[in-house]
Amino acid sequence: MISHSFGFYGIAFFGIILLRYFLVAGGTYLFFYSPFSQTLIHHQLAYQSPSWRSIRHDIQLSVLSAGVFALAAAFILAAYNGGMTRLYSEPQLHGLWYLGVSYAGVLLLQDAYFYFTHRLFHHPRLFRWLHQGHHQSRSPTPWTSFAFDPLEAIVQSFFLVGLVFMIPLHFVTVIAVLVTMTVWAVVNHLGIDHLPLSFPHRWLGRWFIGPAHHSVHHLKYTVHYGLYFTFWDKLLNTQDRSYDQTMCSSGNP
Repeated sequence: MISHSFGFYGIAFFGIILLRYFLVAGGTYLFFYSPFSQTLIHHQLAYQSPSWRSIRHDIQLSVLSAGVFALAAAFILAAYNGGMTRLYSEPQLHGLWYLGVSYAGVLLLQDAYFYFTHRLFHHPRLFRWLHQGHHQSRSPTPWTSFAFDPLEAIVQSFFLVGLVFMIPLHFVTVIAVLVTMTVWAVVNHLGIDHLPLSFPHRWLGRWFIGPAHHSVHHLKYTVHYGLYFTFWDKLLNTQDRSYDQTMCSSGNP
């Protein structure tokens, strides 16, 4: 791999992360909030059209977050070039089976890390400094998916930075995790009214977090802290009591 300076990596990753944000979040927003997508909206549910002020705020926070994550990515790549991480590029080094196992393992670890840090951010003494900006969007949109407060972005960046020093990870695995995180975050911030209630809430909503599950968090604040899975919310009693009955029942919504 060609080695560059830390500054080069930082600028390059900043551009890549911003491009990814505008393509994925922006493209999803254009599709689901277009006149065509209005046929998918559940008009029996309370719907609040997002304001440009709210969207602009989310984009501004996302640009700051992109800077934080770009610095983290630059640090990781610089450390890799210095032989200090456990990243590797040869798939056969740990076997092809390890690619899948490590991918699933990272998602489980990331979900746990996100749950406990996210719940900590909601502590009254920390919320204003670490998470209030994200919650200015009571009715989230795809633009909200990357709108971290700067200090929250720093804490979240620690996960992958720490992980590459402890666990062998192929570059493909890291990229797959980042793609999963991006797509999942965007989908989770679609809002409760932009997907049919029968999908994915009834048959996946018991185990995986989706737009309905995360929308409840934006409305109530004190429930639904997970990222991918509902496991921790159920185990630690932060699952909204009415969620399973309302969204995951086999009967009519």
